[in-house]
Amino acid sequence: MSPISVRGFAVASASAVTAVGSVVGVASGTAAQTNGAEAGAADATLLADIPAGQQAQVQTASLTMQADAQAVQADAGARKEAEEAARKAAARTATAKKEAAKRAETKSAASRGAGLSLQRTYTVAELQAIARQIVPSGQYQCFSNIVERESSWNMHALNASSGAYGLVQALPASKYATVGADWQTNPATQIKWGLNYMNAAYGSPCDAWAFWQVHHAY
Repeated sequence: MSPISVRGFAVASASAVTAVGSVVGVASGTAAQTNGAEAGAADATLLADIPAGQQAQVQTASLTMQADAQAVQADAGARKEAEEAARKAAARTATAKKEAAKRAETKSAASRGAGLSLQRTYTVAELQAIARQIVPSGQYQCFSNIVERESSWNMHALNASSGAYGLVQALPASKYATVGADWQTNPATQIKWGLNYMNAAYGSPCDAWAFWQVHHAY
């Protein structure tokens, strides 16, 4: 290998290192940039000593390496942004599904028991059948336990001392009207109000039943 070729190879290597150093210097700060500039100046002196054809090859290789390094940085930034966008989208989707499920359950509970034919009196079995249509299956037994002890499944039960009324002994009785004006004749209205009250005050009928067993009231 001739002295010029050897020197040209050294220049190519130094130029490649300088190119990478320049890219790193952009991210690392002013000190790295200064070092890159000094190295670039030294390379310029060396390049002047070799034929123009070889200078072009060395410069092309240096620029290619610099472009590749910049492309790697750009790709990493794009991947990070895409991952963050995907995470936020997944969180929004999960929240939307949760809210939709909650609305569906509320709508379902409100519609259960609708369309029942009203009558003057109901047997315990009929009232329990209506309650089963309204109260979630996993909470029904707890709900039934409370109603059994509060009113013995009598939708017209009245506590003479307090004025509590109906299947779940609302106090005052007019609270049932928040669910329907037909609360005196429609057991479904009383049951819906009782379920809403247990959910709001205790979290669920079973939580209300646990409280009732300790305090004999709820």
